Amino acid sequence: MKITYDRETDTLTIIFAETPVAESDEDKPGVILDYDASGNLVSLEILDASQRVTSPARIEYQVAPCPPDPQDTGPVRRAQHLCRCTSLWQTSCL
Repeated sequence: MKITYDRETDTLTIIFAETPVAESDEDKPGVILDYDASGNLVSLEILDASQRVTSPARIEYQVAPCPPDPQDTGPVRRAQHLCRCTSLWQTSCL
């Protein structure tokens, strides 16, 4: 996922997937949804972002905690569960 705020155009863009956009819909005035050929949401664009978002230049990202692994049988299993559960651990597990 990639988030960009362009101060010159006052546009906040959230890209969910790096796939070509096949269709765009302005769902609400100033909110554009982009879809790929299969109808999956690819990106979200907010026009006049400084008027719609409290602080478009400030981004906070949080990953929800993992649910406990019901089959936790020790440190190796726990590490495998963390690799599957959090994107933070994905990089170190690959």
